Amino acid sequence: MKPLFLFPYWGRYLGYFLVLVHIPIVLYKKQLIGLHAVDEGVFNGQHLFFMSTTLLVAIGLFIAAFSKEKIEDEQIVQLRLDSLQWAVYVNYFFLIVSLIFSTDTEHILFLNLLVPLVFFIIRFRWKIFQNNRLIKE
Repeated sequence: MKPLFLFPYWGRYLGYFLVLVHIPIVLYKKQLIGLHAVDEGVFNGQHLFFMSTTLLVAIGLFIAAFSKEKIEDEQIVQLRLDSLQWAVYVNYFFLIVSLIFSTDTEHILFLNLLVPLVFFIIRFRWKIFQNNRLIKE
């Protein structure tokens, strides 16, 4: 089975680059404005900054998560499917816990947006690492 809707192999590096570009931008902006937030409505500067950096991270993680491997075989497809299933399980666990214990909807949205992608990437890479280590033994 050949996966049809994956990004090219180099897309993983582009995705990681977008995530890494996000970190100094956010740190600089937080240092620049401090904790003084002025609420001017939905489309104020701080909200637009939050939207743009969140989209930058989400798009970067999405591209990194769904990029092809050098060798895309049935085992990689199965690992990808299994990792995606576990990411959905973990996402719903965190979503239910955050809905019960938190009232901050922006935090819940941010958590629900990034946790599945981060967990998927970590688990998928870990499983590939384990498989490569077993092959070398």
